[in-house]
Amino acid sequence: MNASRSPLTRSGPAPGEPRGDGVSPQDRLSIVLVDDHAIVRQGLRSILDREEDMHVVGEAATTAEARTALERLRPRIVLLDLKLGTGSDTEGLDLCSEITSGYPEVGVLVLTTFLDDAYVLEAVHRGAKGYVLKDVDTSELVSSIRTVACDGNAFDSRSASVMARSIRTTPNAPALTEREQRVLELLASGLSNRTVGTTLFISETTVKFHVRNIMRKLGASTRAEAVYEASKMGVI
Repeated sequence: MNASRSPLTRSGPAPGEPRGDGVSPQDRLSIVLVDDHAIVRQGLRSILDREEDMHVVGEAATTAEARTALERLRPRIVLLDLKLGTGSDTEGLDLCSEITSGYPEVGVLVLTTFLDDAYVLEAVHRGAKGYVLKDVDTSELVSSIRTVACDGNAFDSRSASVMARSIRTTPNAPALTEREQRVLELLASGLSNRTVGTTLFISETTVKFHVRNIMRKLGASTRAEAVYEASKMGVI
């Protein structure tokens, strides 16, 4: 795969300088783009920097550049492609693990061309909070970034279907209640707690209660990990 390489860059004003639109840089979601294609990064930057609450603070084309970006910029969000250059197909997944373990405050949103059950599940297992394909609608991508920034999980319709398909019946599954099973199915579809509550006609507080119980029973520390563990254990 031939791709243009570019060094880590920062656009826009320096930290602390106003942007002229009334929103200070510290109030924006700082984003680093990790993709080996310069044209993809340029397109994403032009889209995201138009959002008042977002600012692309840096780019990386390789794992090494990504490490430098994380250390220098400490972004809130990393948009991560799984295929970086001509190296291993798991390079992006390995980087995902590195980011989520070394920088737990950073939300990783996978943005890739790969729609494969194994990739989706492995990305979640490695700490990604969302998985969307590159042909996603702009508004859905922006919404996914905001969801991840709020510590939610974001999946487009196709990756959400992968998560849902991974949940199956087995006699060795942890003992979830019928309500917990239904909540888990909706979590696998990428719904927020509020939307789950609306769907099931229960309060958001009650949804959070069920989510905590699900995570405890599955030995998970996040919603996405709970769905992943459910896929391994065969819950529901």
